[in-house]
Amino acid sequence: MSVADAGERSWSARLRRRAVAALPPEKLLPDKQPSYVASWIYVFGVLSLSALVVIIASGSILALKGPAWWHLTGVGHFFNSVHLWAVEIFFFVMVVHLWGKYWMAAWRGGRARVWMTGAVIFLVAIPCALTGYVSQQNFDSQWISTQAKDAMNAVGIGAFFNLLDFGQMYSWHILLLPTAVVAIVIAHVLLVRKHGVVPPFVLEHLVSAAAAPAVAAGETPAAVETGAASGETSAAAETTRADDTPAAAEAVAEKARAGETPAAAEAAAADGESSA
Repeated sequence: MSVADAGERSWSARLRRRAVAALPPEKLLPDKQPSYVASWIYVFGVLSLSALVVIIASGSILALKGPAWWHLTGVGHFFNSVHLWAVEIFFFVMVVHLWGKYWMAAWRGGRARVWMTGAVIFLVAIPCALTGYVSQQNFDSQWISTQAKDAMNAVGIGAFFNLLDFGQMYSWHILLLPTAVVAIVIAHVLLVRKHGVVPPFVLEHLVSAAAAPAVAAGETPAAVETGAASGETSAAAETTRADDTPAAAEAVAEKARAGETPAAAEAAAADGESSA
């Protein structure tokens, strides 16, 4: 048996080839991003991940120490507060992130699974937070448990999801639901790496205009979008140089509004400036 045949029969080799084909290293760990990622609307996804890391770290310490520690000691109060405010920040920035991507129609360009996994993360995080509130072991958690128990009974799941059972709620909160959240977050990030960050509507219009003749010539839409994004990034860098004149920058913008790609508009403006 040759080495090639052994590679074909090996499940690990087949898995590696499929993984590399689905998500090449240059997409998994990119060293550059399009220029439009500098906008603040793209920051809230990273802030959500940062808050989630703080939640997991502080929650792990609280789970190891137990309720008496976080209620009766100063250090326990501190970590309990860190955990609480990390959750508050997580939900705030995640809501901004979701609404921002909703108004940007982030499911464009084959990114439907990216949008759906982000929405599912938010939905799974809600019961994760609820089970955390009822696991505090204080009067707040008792009141929340009794009120929420009526809601669970009303929808018919109170016998399976008993909010008055501390052991069950604690297991859901520190193991099952966080595991689900982290797993979906990993899938979400990998999908973002695979499909790329959704571009603004104006840039997508320019890419579509540039893609029409290239697709007709047989080039794949993904390659056209990648080339147009690279041209947009290089054109933006060129127009921000100190030696560019305002007239040249205005010519680039005018050409882009007329339907030309930024790279072609920049080249035409450069030719006009040279002849002048």
